[in-house]
Amino acid sequence: MERKWWALLAVATGVFMSTIDGSIVNIALKTLQESFGAGLHEVEWVVLAYLLGITCLLPGMGRLGDMIGKRSVYLIGFVVFTISSALCGLAWSIGALVGFRVLQAIGAAMIQGVGAALLVEAFPPSQRGQALGYIGTAVAAGILTGPVLGGALIDAVGWQAIFFVNIPIGIAAIALILYALPSDRTHTTQRFDLVGAALLGIGLLLVLLALTEGQVWGFDDWRTLAALGSGSALLVCFVWWEYRASAPMIDLRLFRTPAFSFSLMAAFLIFLAGAFNFLLIPYYLQKALGYSPQTTGLTLIASPLILSLVSPISGRLSDRFGARWLGIIGLTLTAAGLLSMATLTTDSSQMDVVLRLMLIGAGFGLFQSPNNSLIMGSVARANLGVAGSLLAVMRTLGQTTGVAIAGAIWAIRVTAAAGQQYEPITAAPPFALVAGMHDAMLVAAFLAALAIVPTLVRGQHSGEQQRDVVRPVKVEG
Repeated sequence: MERKWWALLAVATGVFMSTIDGSIVNIALKTLQESFGAGLHEVEWVVLAYLLGITCLLPGMGRLGDMIGKRSVYLIGFVVFTISSALCGLAWSIGALVGFRVLQAIGAAMIQGVGAALLVEAFPPSQRGQALGYIGTAVAAGILTGPVLGGALIDAVGWQAIFFVNIPIGIAAIALILYALPSDRTHTTQRFDLVGAALLGIGLLLVLLALTEGQVWGFDDWRTLAALGSGSALLVCFVWWEYRASAPMIDLRLFRTPAFSFSLMAAFLIFLAGAFNFLLIPYYLQKALGYSPQTTGLTLIASPLILSLVSPISGRLSDRFGARWLGIIGLTLTAAGLLSMATLTTDSSQMDVVLRLMLIGAGFGLFQSPNNSLIMGSVARANLGVAGSLLAVMRTLGQTTGVAIAGAIWAIRVTAAAGQQYEPITAAPPFALVAGMHDAMLVAAFLAALAIVPTLVRGQHSGEQQRDVVRPVKVEG
């Protein structure tokens, strides 16, 4: 097998492991609460600490990879992730577990921050979309495997097993990296932009904290407003600093390229829209249709299953025909699927839901691989790590913001439909829950359709520009 395919396997392993870890812990929250005698909100920080840590560290890790070598950062990331996974399984309190999850997020940020860049360097431009399409399949496989594997491990062994399972995967991945990825360690006279990294990291942390904790505190609470305001101010200061820094963490001139900036905008919008579906459909299935958690899980796999099949196909097609029209078709299908969710009722069948989820999965798969390929193909090799990390940041920001907006819209519309306030909102009658979901899905469909605008005007087709600015790393096969 050619070395580039081994490189694909090494990167896909990292994506698969980090995706599983993002979903497998959700299954264990109730078990962790009982094991440590902790409150639900304390246990939720096991998930939040990991999510916030990755998002805030991603840009810095991408820049570090561009400076010292992406393979080095990727390898160290796996070592940190594997060790911290073992520590998570040995945690003696909920506080210790949250702390080790932050350490785990550092490793995951290193893995995710440079993974896409490593693929772009290993594959020629003519196969970039295909390679990134297989990464989409790895993401979908992680989403499918996480809940099933997590439930089985918890029942058979205990919550510790969901962390210990990362150890053999991590060791195998480290060996694979050492074999498959050629050394790209570089020596640079540039200094890492610590001020820029701090401004961006803390700014993102505060904004995400406002979006996540605002659902508990209330979005008009002074803590939410203070975190949102100070975080936004720090992000403005970051932009000001980067324009003046001699060696900025993110070269803001990248955003002058329409293919890069508009593709990132489209990615943010589609993940924003997808978060509505991610949040509301499980409630609809369990509260309105009365499905068990197991039936709900089996129903929800329809979307990632189709996504895993469509992503590599769309990646191949984008290498041949370009990204623009594939992206537009994908966004149109996604918007149509979200719009069709607004036609579900309290009497809808499981197949009604599955068909709609399949449409969304197909649309997302058609859009994601070409869009990712275009983002990575529109920057010079020296900025590949930053580009890949920004793509990951758009995904997390979109999902986090989308969940906050979807929850707020849903709660408001459920209350209006029911004619009274319910606490919790899920205690409202099924007809009100469905009515609120209808209104929220209309917003989600609009956001997905809105993403067509930057996709249409960005101009550059996949595979054209990178031939001039990035040459693939030659590896021995």
